[in-house]
Amino acid sequence: MENSEIFVGLDLGTTKIAAIVGRKNENGKIEILGYGKADSVGIIRGIVANINKTVESIKAALAEAEKMSGVEIGEVNVGIAGNHIKSIQHRGNIMRNSLEDEITSEDVDTLIGSMYKLAMQPGDEIIHVIPQEYIIDKESGIKEPVGMCGSCLEGVFHIVTGQVAAIKNIQRCVNNAGLKIEELILEPLASAEAVISDEEKEAGVALVDIGGGTTDIAIFQDQVLRHTAVIPFGGNIITEDIKEGCAIIKLQAEQLKIRFGSALASQNRHEEIVSIPGLRGREPKEISLKNLASIIQARMEEILGHVDYEIKNSGYANKLICGIVLTGGGAQLKHVRQLTEYVTGLSTRIGYPNEHLANATSEEIANPMHATGVGLVLKGIQHYEEKLASDRKKGVKQKKDKRGLFDRLIGGSTKFFEEDTD
Repeated sequence: MENSEIFVGLDLGTTKIAAIVGRKNENGKIEILGYGKADSVGIIRGIVANINKTVESIKAALAEAEKMSGVEIGEVNVGIAGNHIKSIQHRGNIMRNSLEDEITSEDVDTLIGSMYKLAMQPGDEIIHVIPQEYIIDKESGIKEPVGMCGSCLEGVFHIVTGQVAAIKNIQRCVNNAGLKIEELILEPLASAEAVISDEEKEAGVALVDIGGGTTDIAIFQDQVLRHTAVIPFGGNIITEDIKEGCAIIKLQAEQLKIRFGSALASQNRHEEIVSIPGLRGREPKEISLKNLASIIQARMEEILGHVDYEIKNSGYANKLICGIVLTGGGAQLKHVRQLTEYVTGLSTRIGYPNEHLANATSEEIANPMHATGVGLVLKGIQHYEEKLASDRKKGVKQKKDKRGLFDRLIGGSTKFFEEDTD
């Protein structure tokens, strides 16, 4: 086992910080070597609010993951989310010197690289530049321009940005924990990698990742990411509503939500009662499950209303043949699938990250709440393989260039000797 084959996903969530260590096995599946989890006490809605507490949580999660996997972790793929994340569509182009020469991967890299130099709003930084399509000499709809001929190479890009301060704080936390960031990845992109199939991406699908502090959205159509958005509400605000509505402490509210919560009040009866122990000898408190579900449903309808708005605002609402895939910790809430279908009018399923995982993977990891962590490992493997393939192509090209130069030199030498002999 070589360290270069091992990848680590670090999910910096609002409720938990999770480190997942994995590698690709001989069957192309992800083998989870170890994982660690710690309570997230320094992050609020995807943004670092306390550096020291976040570093402590990262170290705790890493220590657990290292102990289980037997791997010393040095580099990690880190997820980023939060309300500061924005996305824009942009077109860019480069003019090539020769119409006859084929478009190379270097030309495409130059075009994508130029997008990272765009002037952003003060305090914003580009995280991802994702190609939508390419246009060669006004011929649109091209997905793979390499090998084609043309003088003007144009591209339509989906550009994801975030606040510089938020990005720097994440980097500082990871570095202070003794780690190096291999890549910073938008969390809904990672989650999508874990729970959505290529067929769904082609047909049209919206990923909705309901986390503790935020709800992340990524819309795919024709295999291309079309729209991203972050809604600043998640499972934690539901817990706060239960705490206020039932006059109980936060820990009891969270346990109530997990064990007895439902997103549809109509599925519960008034006579269904749960008893909560009183604090320091006080009388137990009785709570109706129907009232509990009413509190949860009101907030979930608000969150899903924002989701519905983002889907319609993207312009792809009528092109989502596969509807919605719900994932994240909030997707485990009872009857949330039915409520999502009711609010959005789109078919919905719950996304589990088990399609890419080896059979021996524990049920704890093959859970919607770990979709982002598993996706970060998958993204790490994907980028590593892309880099290897790119290096191989460059190596072959260099060999061909050297061989062509050698042939030209030999040809010129032969001609020179022939002329000299004459």
